[in-house]
Amino acid sequence: MSGKTLTLIKDDPWLKPYSNAIEGRHNFVIAKEKEITRNGALSLSDFSSGYLYFGLHHRENGWFFREWAPNATAVYLTGTFNNWGKNETYRLKKTEHGNWEIYLPEDAIHHGDLYKLFIEWEGGCAERIPAWCRRVVQDGQTKIFSAQVWHPANPYVFKNEPFRPEKSPLLIYECHVGMASQEEKTGTYEEFRKNILPRIAKDGYNAIQIMAVQEHPYYGSFGYHVSSFFAASSRFGTPDELKHLIDDAHGMGIAVIMDIVHSHAVKNEAEGLGRFDGSGYQYFHAGARREHPAWDSLCFDYGKNEVLHFLLSNCKFWLEEYRFDGFRFDGVTSMLYYSHGLGEDFTNYGDYYNGRQDGDAIAYLMLANKLIHEVCPNAVTIAEEVSGMPGLASKFEDGGFGFDYRMAMNIPDFWIKTLKEKKDEEWRPSVIWWETTNRRKDEKTVSYAESHDQALVGDKTIVFWLIDAEMYWHMHVDDRNFKVERGMALHKMIRLVTASTINGGYLNFMGNEFGHPEWIDFPREGNGWSYKYARRQWNLVDNPHLKYHSLGEFDREMLRLICSVKDFQATAIRKVWDNDKDQILAYMRQDLVFVFNFNPVKSFTDYGFLVPEGKYKVVLNTDDKQFGGNGLNDDAIEHFTQHDKLYESEKKGWLKLYLPARSAIVLKKIKDK
Repeated sequence: MSGKTLTLIKDDPWLKPYSNAIEGRHNFVIAKEKEITRNGALSLSDFSSGYLYFGLHHRENGWFFREWAPNATAVYLTGTFNNWGKNETYRLKKTEHGNWEIYLPEDAIHHGDLYKLFIEWEGGCAERIPAWCRRVVQDGQTKIFSAQVWHPANPYVFKNEPFRPEKSPLLIYECHVGMASQEEKTGTYEEFRKNILPRIAKDGYNAIQIMAVQEHPYYGSFGYHVSSFFAASSRFGTPDELKHLIDDAHGMGIAVIMDIVHSHAVKNEAEGLGRFDGSGYQYFHAGARREHPAWDSLCFDYGKNEVLHFLLSNCKFWLEEYRFDGFRFDGVTSMLYYSHGLGEDFTNYGDYYNGRQDGDAIAYLMLANKLIHEVCPNAVTIAEEVSGMPGLASKFEDGGFGFDYRMAMNIPDFWIKTLKEKKDEEWRPSVIWWETTNRRKDEKTVSYAESHDQALVGDKTIVFWLIDAEMYWHMHVDDRNFKVERGMALHKMIRLVTASTINGGYLNFMGNEFGHPEWIDFPREGNGWSYKYARRQWNLVDNPHLKYHSLGEFDREMLRLICSVKDFQATAIRKVWDNDKDQILAYMRQDLVFVFNFNPVKSFTDYGFLVPEGKYKVVLNTDDKQFGGNGLNDDAIEHFTQHDKLYESEKKGWLKLYLPARSAIVLKKIKDK
C-alpha cells in the first residue's frame, strides 16, 4: 500500500476503526498473488491453467496423463483398456513436486473407455477417480463411479460467440436440470435445452443459475457434496449436451451462471478427494478443521498454493471449456470464518474483524474474483453470504472482495418469518420497506422472495405457507376460495415489492413464479426412491383454467414492466408514503409509482399522496382478472394529479386512488401537467 486509504473505508466511516484489518487482508492478497505468479512473471490466468496440464489429454499420436499425489509411492492407470489390472505398461512416472505422469500411444485408450487410478502409499492402496478428470459415469447396476475417456470424433462447436450477459437488470431463473422434467425421473441437458429454455426466455428472465453441475455421488445432495470438480454431472447427459444447452441459451440472450461449490467437498474416498493419495490432508485441513461440523463434508485448506491452483483452475476451466458466464459461490459465510458462521450473531462491525476470520479463504475468494474477471471481463460473480461482511460486492482495488453481487438473504428470511409469525393485520409497510431496501450503497445485491432453500422438504414455499392443502382442491379459476384468493394476492404482492426494489438483480427458483405446489424431496430410501417431488409440473401453469396460469402471467408482466425502464436497478428509489396503521406503502422509480395496500380488509377511496404533477396511467395491477384478481379497478381510467399551492414550488400534486384491500398497482407518468 502507498498509504492511500482504501475507498471501502473512505466511503464508510464506521469501518475506519478496522482499517488495519481491511488493509491487512488487501495487502495479503496482493502478496499472495505475487507469490503464485512468481512476482508477475505469470498472469493469474496463467497460474490457473492447471486443467490444461493435469488430467487426461489427447495429443498428436498419443495421450498424456498427469496427477498430483504427493503421498503416493506408486500410481497406475487402470480401466477397461487393461481389464482393470495393475499393469507396468500403465505405471506413472514420478516427476517433481509430487506430480506423476505417463505418455501412452494412440491405441492404448479410446473414447468411452472407463478408467481410474490405482494408488499405493505407505501402508495402503486403493482405486481413485482422478482429481482433474472431466467426465465421471455411474454403472447402472453396480452403482460404482468411474472416470470416462471423453474424446468424441466430432466434438461440439459453439455457434453463439461472443456473448455478453445482460445486467440491467440481471433477472435470474434458478434451476436444476434433473428436476426440470415433468415426468417422475431425472431430466436431461437435452430436455432442458429443448423444453425449458424457451419457457425461461418467454417469461422474461435473462439469466439462468444452474445448480448441481459439478459431479456429486448422491443425487439428493442437490449438488452440494461435490466429488469431481471438473466433471459435469453425467446423470443429466454428456459434456457436449451441456455445451449445446449453454450455446442455445446464449442464442436466446440468456446468460448461464453456474452454482459453484468451493466451500467444501464430499467426504467420499472412492468417488472424491477425501483420502486421495492416502493422506487425509492433501486438499483439506488436518486435525479438527478437516471436517465441517454441520455439513458432514471436508474443508479445503486454502493456505496451500496447490489448493489455490486446483480451485482457481476450476473456475477458469468452466469459463473456458463450457462458456459459463459466471458463478454463484455457495457457502461463502462458511469460508469466511473459522466457526463457519455457526453460532455467530454478527450484530456489529467488530464481529467481522475480531481475528476469527480465515485469511486464507478470504484471499482465495478475492483471487477467484480477480481471475474470473481477468479471463472474462463481463462475467457475473455472486456471493451467497449471510453474515453481512462489508465489501463483499465491492471492487478489490477499493478494498472489497470483488464479487459483482451479493445475495440479499435477509429478504426471504423476512418473508418466511412474517408468514409464520405475523397476522395479516400486523404487516407493517415501514418494515417491508426497510427489509427490501436496507443494503450498502456501494454493493449490488440479488433480491429474491424465495429460492431453492425455502422449497426443500422440511420447509415450505411462500405459496404453501399461504395456501397449504387448499391448493389440491381449489385452484380452478371458477372455484372461489378465500384462502386461495388471499394466498394468490399476497404471492403477487410479495414478489412485486421484492422485484421492484432491487439495486442489482432479482432471482426466482424454477416453478415458484407460478406457485408450484409442494416441496422438493429427492429420491431417497425414506420416500421409497420416489421422483414425485423432484420434478416440475409445467402442466399446471400451461392450463389457462387453473390459477397457476394466472400467477405465471403476472410474473411475466412484472418482469416486462421492470425491463421497460432502462437500467431499472440503477434508478433512484424514492419513498412517497408509508402508513403502518392503514398498511399502505408507495414509492417511485423514475416515472413509475408503486402503491401497495397490505390491509387485509379495508379498501380506501381517494387515498392521496404527493407525486410529481401530471397524468398517470395504470400499467400493472395485481388485482387484474388476468392475474386471478377481482378486477375492482377500471385500469383504463387515466389519473390526474390535483394541484396544491403549498407544493407548487416542488411541482407536486395529489394523486388520489382507489386502493382495494390486499392489492398493488403500478402507475406510469405519461404526461407532465
